[in-house]
Amino acid sequence: MKVSVLGTGRSLPTQSLQSSAIDFDLGLVDRVSSTGVKRRFVCRDEDQIDLAKAAGLAALENAGLSVGDIDLVISGSSVPFQPIPSTAPLIMRELGITDGTAAAFDINSTCLSFVSALEAAARMIEGGAAKRALVISSEIASRALPWDDQPEVAALFGDGAAAVVLGPSGDGAPSEIKAIRLRSFPSAYEACHIGAGGTRFDFETDHQAFVANAKFGMNGKELFRLTSQHFNTFMGDLLKQAGWARSDVDLVIPHQASPAGLDHMIRQTGFDRDRVVRIVEDYGNQIAASIPFALDIARDKGLLAEGSRVLMLGTSAGVSFGGAALVI
Repeated sequence: MKVSVLGTGRSLPTQSLQSSAIDFDLGLVDRVSSTGVKRRFVCRDEDQIDLAKAAGLAALENAGLSVGDIDLVISGSSVPFQPIPSTAPLIMRELGITDGTAAAFDINSTCLSFVSALEAAARMIEGGAAKRALVISSEIASRALPWDDQPEVAALFGDGAAAVVLGPSGDGAPSEIKAIRLRSFPSAYEACHIGAGGTRFDFETDHQAFVANAKFGMNGKELFRLTSQHFNTFMGDLLKQAGWARSDVDLVIPHQASPAGLDHMIRQTGFDRDRVVRIVEDYGNQIAASIPFALDIARDKGLLAEGSRVLMLGTSAGVSFGGAALVI
């Protein structure tokens, strides 16, 4: 797809907490040594829309564009601001984009929501339905966590948002999207879940079940089994789709699921550690925001020269695998 990343941006809550301090406040054993996550940012005075707006404006500034240049806004987040309406129109309003000048909608494939939204936006641009798109993933991941039942899982998550601006590739520009691939394995549908909040449990008639299923749960062993069995084949298919060999990849930007998860991915895929962007220890698992957040950090650190081949990789609840091959 002749679609370019024109700009990137990110935002964080103002409050940064050391993981050991969170554990102390909750009366828990220090989880830093077992999880590897040292610090997380947590929303106290901000909400999800505040983070989205800040990330979006940062991406627009980085692209040298204004809100009036955008005619498509996609919110690719794991958890919406509220069930109805979708989150993107509210982000559009808070950014100051004029009524009727852009389309705005949500895409949710949990941790891979950014990758799914990236593909939707790129295909709309390539097909002529939009000229410039703002894709935003904004997550408040510090809520609905299972501190009582699975503190080792709860200790992984942190809040944050990131955004990209997409537009058609210019004449002679090296930037383009070579391939995007998503594949699902619903046999493990229950491995990651928040059961309440949709139609499964009725708040009025099944209140106890609604409350009992209102927090996040994860079966790490099932996820490990599935990724060990299928992820390398998935990655090989993505590289083949892009026309790349593994050695062609300059930088890998993975979903920041957990330090242990990243270690497993590096061992499994065989990429050199110095080619993998790793930020989870300082920011935690930011769900769908983790991939674009890591992309923006990589650009800030000068890790991406013009024409760099970037491979985004991740897994999500569902269970799904996803990835994108981009020339930046």
